[in-house]
Amino acid sequence: MPTVVLIHGAFAGSSSWNGVIANLKRRGYPVIAVANPLRGVQKDAAYVRALLDSLPGPVVMAAHSYGGLVMTEAADGASNVKALVYVASVSPDVGESVIELVGRYPGSQLPSSISMVPIPSDDGGTTMDQYLLQDKFPEVFAADVDPETATIMAATQRPASASAQEEGVTKAAWKTIPSWTLITTQDQGIPPDLQRFLADRAGSTAVEIAASHAVAVSQPGPVADLIDTAARATTRSMQMSKSRHA
Repeated sequence: MPTVVLIHGAFAGSSSWNGVIANLKRRGYPVIAVANPLRGVQKDAAYVRALLDSLPGPVVMAAHSYGGLVMTEAADGASNVKALVYVASVSPDVGESVIELVGRYPGSQLPSSISMVPIPSDDGGTTMDQYLLQDKFPEVFAADVDPETATIMAATQRPASASAQEEGVTKAAWKTIPSWTLITTQDQGIPPDLQRFLADRAGSTAVEIAASHAVAVSQPGPVADLIDTAARATTRSMQMSKSRHA
């Protein structure tokens, strides 16, 4: 069975996939939830690509939110990656950033809900980390997650550097790798209409679900179902290809 590689986005961590991981494990999939550094598209993609290159068998990747940019960049040219699954995410084209894409459609509450924290940069200067305001986190990010869990998610969120939000991709893996998209219709982070546009542009197989941005936490079953669908389609395609060349 293909290994499933999961990539979280900004304001979240690998544990946001816990419910999805448990579901996929019950189905027999090997799973790795990457600790996305959230330092910038190129840095994050290089980190993820190193992991991909270490895996010997076929891989199905799934990404949430900003993680979609990292997946789009990292998977390009990786021969073992057979499917991409965008979960409440973005599938950018070359040159597109998350902040530019989110600004194309109304509905995102992220720009008005972020706190900037100065931190030292690699060049000795100063850059900014971005946090979601904790009092706004449940409503904006996790409206259908139980309040206690959403409050804990807000307190343990992983900040993203400003460059992660502003940096565009240089590659677009969805142009050569089949993709699936889970569109979250109650999303206040990535507007649903943006998700629909990107899925259509990528020729992605799209499924819609009434869920918030934190769908992997609130509804892990449907997320695992779509990953399983992508994996099974990939396996059938590989088997048919082997059969034709036998």
